[in-house]
This record gives sequence, structure tokens and C-alpha cells, in this order.
Amino acid sequence: MYISGALPSFQDPKYKLQFHELQDPYSPDPDTEMVRMTDRDGRKFECFLPRKPEASPLDGANETEATLAEISRRTPEELLDVLKDRCFHRHEGWWTYELCYHGKFRQVHFETSKKDKKSQEFVLGVYDAEATARLHSSTPVLIQKDPRSQTAALKYFAHMYVNGTKCDLTGAPRETEVRFVCADSGMLLISSIKESPTCKYTVIFQAPMLCKHPLFQEERQPWLVVNCNSVSNDEYEINREQQQQQRPAASEEVSSGSIEMLPLSTTSSMDES
Repeated sequence: MYISGALPSFQDPKYKLQFHELQDPYSPDPDTEMVRMTDRDGRKFECFLPRKPEASPLDGANETEATLAEISRRTPEELLDVLKDRCFHRHEGWWTYELCYHGKFRQVHFETSKKDKKSQEFVLGVYDAEATARLHSSTPVLIQKDPRSQTAALKYFAHMYVNGTKCDLTGAPRETEVRFVCADSGMLLISSIKESPTCKYTVIFQAPMLCKHPLFQEERQPWLVVNCNSVSNDEYEINREQQQQQRPAASEEVSSGSIEMLPLSTTSSMDES
């Protein structure tokens, strides 16, 4: 279902839509901002927008001594130590990718007719501690932000895998940057592999243990609730006229748009990034 009405652009934080029936309406604070909406079936709603939380002071020069002490006790590298001696796989069509923590990153094709018989193999890089240290030389807390992210909010901790199989097109060894990101899924997995430029790879690895680190926690925005009361057509028009009388005409902002929602019996989520 689509609901049309006037709403600001929701980016951060995340929002949930909660609907209330006529007999059990939501009671907002007096100064809560309200917008009117209508669904495809002509049902009317008055939705009350929550206030956005203030930005966390945990950033750059505003970090407290206590926070810095906590970071120094458990670095991202230390949190990732539980991955030692483990390998992870991702299957993409013809190829299987194998990432071994502090080991090799391989691209392999196995013959289906012969069990575990490799027919093709490319090493996309071998973990290199010195190359990893150089990557983080300009960031003392060893946290990076993805420059391609529109909000620059995706933080990651990276390892460099270098000196892989020679690339036929460039003549240089293949290499890979493995980016470990906080993930609420609770699963350890390779979520994506991209090659750009030729024979240089970027791997996104979901590492839930990084969510314990304070510099990853600050990026995890809270959920806020937009409460919507169902109103009758007559009540809707009366409330609309009263609101117009209470506000100067110039301050009344009316626009149209659409937000995709689930059926009214469920709670819907919006997360535009």
C-alpha cells in the first residue's frame, strides 16, 4: 500500500510506522509535528513525527578519555582474533572464493565429476601485516570510512592481501582489500566481492564482533516510531480546518509524495540510506 502526504526526507535514523485505530488513538505531546495522509482506499491518517536524537559526541576531537581508554583495551584487530585459523567461502556461479583469516584469499573452480579436484585456481592475495599497517598509517584508531558511501557512514576495519597470482592483463600480482564491517545479522560471512580496477578486489566481510567496538556503535542509529492515528473523514476535515486557522497560511507546507508501507495490520519500516 502507498500513503501520500507530506513528510521530510528520512535518512538517519531509521523509522517504524505504527498505526492506531479510532477507538485507541495515540496521544502526542502538544508540540509534536503532525502530517496528514491518505491511502489508496481513501482512509485518512494523522501521523506524528518523533524528534530526531541529538548527534552522539563520540567523534574525532570530541571523544572522551574514557572512550579512548576503552578503545585501547580492545582494538578491532583484537576483536577479530576469534577468526584465526578459520576460512570462509562464497559461491558465485562457476567460482568458489575462499578467504582464510591472516592467510590466503583464493578463487577456485572445482570439477563436479571429481570430488574436491581443483581445475582452476587463482590466488587473489596473501595477508600482509606491513601492507595493512600502511593502509591504516593515517588513522590512529584503525577505522576507515567508505568514500563511496553517500552518507560516509559505513565504517570498516581493513586487511590487505597482496602478492597474488600474476594478472595477465596488467602484469602485476593480484591484490585484495578485505573490509570487516559491523553486522547485526550475527553471522560471519563474505557478503560481497568486487573487482575494480582489473585484478584488484574489495571484499566486504560481516563481522558481528566489531559491533562491540565503540567507534562502530556510534554508526548504529536507533529506531524511532512514527505514530499514525486513523481518523474518520468528517473528523479529518474538522481537524484540518482547525489546524489551518491556528497557523499562518505562509507557514503551512503542503506537498505530495509516497511512502511504501506494509498493510495496516503490520508495522512497517523505512530505512533510506
